[in-house]
Amino acid sequence: MNFQTVLFQSDKFTLKLNHIVIVGVLVLAFSTSMLIRSQSAQYGNELNEFDPFFNFRATEYIVENGFSEYFEWHDDKSWYPYGRDVSATSQVMLHTTAAITYQLFGGNSSLYDFTILFPAVIGSLTVVVIFGLVRLFGGTTAGLIASLLFAISLPVITRGLLGWFKSEPLGLFYALLGLYLFLSAINSKNYKIIISKIILGAIMLSFGLSSWGGNQFFIIPIGLFILVLPFFREDRKFLLWAVPLFVSIFILISSMFERPGLSFAYGLGGISLIIPTIFFLLSIYVQKISKKENKIRNTLFLLFGIIIIGSFLVIVSAESDILPMPSFRYLNAIYPFLTTEDPLVDSVAEHATTTTELSFIFNSIFMIFGGIGIWIILTKNVVKNEIFIKNDMKAFVLIFGMIGIYISSAFVRLELFASISLIIFSSIGLSYLGKEIFKINNPGKKNSLLKISFVIGILVLFITPLTYPGLNWVSGADAPPVILTGGTNYPPTNDWIDSLEWMKHNTPEDAIIVSWWDYGYWIQTMGDRTTFIDNATLIDWRIKQIANIFLSTPDTAWNELNKIDADYVVIFVSGEKLTATYDNQRIYALNGGGDESKVFWFAAIAELPLAKYFENDVWTENMYFWNETLLGKMIPFTTVTYYNDATKKEATSYLPGFDALSIKKITYGYDSEGPLKLVYLSPSFSDESLPFVNAVVIYEINKNYFPNDTP
Repeated sequence: MNFQTVLFQSDKFTLKLNHIVIVGVLVLAFSTSMLIRSQSAQYGNELNEFDPFFNFRATEYIVENGFSEYFEWHDDKSWYPYGRDVSATSQVMLHTTAAITYQLFGGNSSLYDFTILFPAVIGSLTVVVIFGLVRLFGGTTAGLIASLLFAISLPVITRGLLGWFKSEPLGLFYALLGLYLFLSAINSKNYKIIISKIILGAIMLSFGLSSWGGNQFFIIPIGLFILVLPFFREDRKFLLWAVPLFVSIFILISSMFERPGLSFAYGLGGISLIIPTIFFLLSIYVQKISKKENKIRNTLFLLFGIIIIGSFLVIVSAESDILPMPSFRYLNAIYPFLTTEDPLVDSVAEHATTTTELSFIFNSIFMIFGGIGIWIILTKNVVKNEIFIKNDMKAFVLIFGMIGIYISSAFVRLELFASISLIIFSSIGLSYLGKEIFKINNPGKKNSLLKISFVIGILVLFITPLTYPGLNWVSGADAPPVILTGGTNYPPTNDWIDSLEWMKHNTPEDAIIVSWWDYGYWIQTMGDRTTFIDNATLIDWRIKQIANIFLSTPDTAWNELNKIDADYVVIFVSGEKLTATYDNQRIYALNGGGDESKVFWFAAIAELPLAKYFENDVWTENMYFWNETLLGKMIPFTTVTYYNDATKKEATSYLPGFDALSIKKITYGYDSEGPLKLVYLSPSFSDESLPFVNAVVIYEINKNYFPNDTP
């Protein structure tokens, strides 16, 4: 079949069969991506995770009050009594883009529903951007393969599910688009559009950085690419202004946002682009004045000098704070072997270190063909196979790919960079293999059988991780919104939705709520109440203070809660309901993922001795925790026995290998005269039809209580 067949032609437009094929494959990639990302809709139409609730509230503020008010907004519902400067501490372009697109395309839908759909649509549209980007490297076939692989990549999809109104989907869209425009510009022969592409590319990349701080990753390969560019390009007069123009506009626009702000220009991010650009300009001068046989040698000497100077600046800055340094998580991404002693950082699940097993689950098939792609890029005879990859683009692909794989080893969250890198390598590898197989024109059945077998083999290899029983790339993205599970592995319920609705209508509008920071955004957005701490984790000492209060004695905690003007305390408790009974009461195995499972982190963050609250396994809470701490008494359960499932033995006190079992016990009831008074218990606590409990418990602080330790 000839894909260059003309289907329609006019004076200014020609429609060929390959155009239909390209559109068809991109539509397939978009549709596949949307279907996989939208699986959570079966559980309920809700925002997913925690940050999306704040991002929705910030977008809502723009829609209702306008952009000028947004940039002046000091959010009084956050971090009482200090509040939050929203535009200085948020992903401004995420809120701005969502507000503008809602006003343009929202129609009659609610903003809440629109923000649920937004990340899935933007994430799926990125298949078009990745097609254009990879097409620059390996041609149209490679670009189409990349779009299909991007559509099914689990690390990419799980950071852009339906309801995932967070940074990554839009940030990646902007960053990859900016990267495409920049690389397209410096490889374009049409000088009429080069300047516009460079300017627009720099703007898109800066928008991406303002949408997601993780996009600082792109600065590393771009900076390294600029460093090696003089060794691969001869058209220096063009690059002499094109590269500085791109870098200067990117830094200028990025610095105009409050985040990353002006410090970005003279911080590690800006310096990582400025130094390579200076080297690039100097190298052109050095090559101009050098003899032909000495050009490469002199340029290398200059490069080594720049590297030494740059390394010296980083070391000196780290010692004397001359330059603003990134936060630990960004430094950890650059150097994955760094460790932190900050338990608050360690307690965040997405900051967990990537494991080999997890990397293989995410990118197994990509690894196979990615290796082939790397081999092809390094092969000298690629030109003969119509995949013509220019040397400068080879350099960029290798730099981008290797850095992406390296960076991903720091956090699970960054696995998407490894996936994107391997997608680029794999698409080039598959395109090459396909062209090699299908260019064989030997007559006979063996030739046809070879081609058919190749296609079937590739399909089987990629369908297997998508459909393999158990955990696969489709089921890996099939999870209910976190607000329906509370972050546990139990089936969805409306416990949190009902609790927040009750809070909104049954507590005073000026009520101040204490909870662990996990639930801060939910309480502010859905409960419409003010909190002390939330998911932004802006004030570390305040989080430590709340952890201390939870693990203090009830009387001490009551005094501290009144000092900070708290009105209510909210906790979340999760556990499995067992068939056995104790003293005619149903037994529960807690540690299902609620606050009862976070006591270790409370103690670590508060810098309290773990042995005070735990048995020797540093996991099972001891009787001091249950009988002497505020959190232990707020949890409406108490430990009554210990059981070893392997030996089927029971013990009245803790023994190694034994699990604590509990029964219901409400210490501070609805009529309590103690430091707290129960005002709400979510439905699953008393629903006997459920095999588990995901209970939201709301206490009012008893202002009339008189603690024993009050002077």
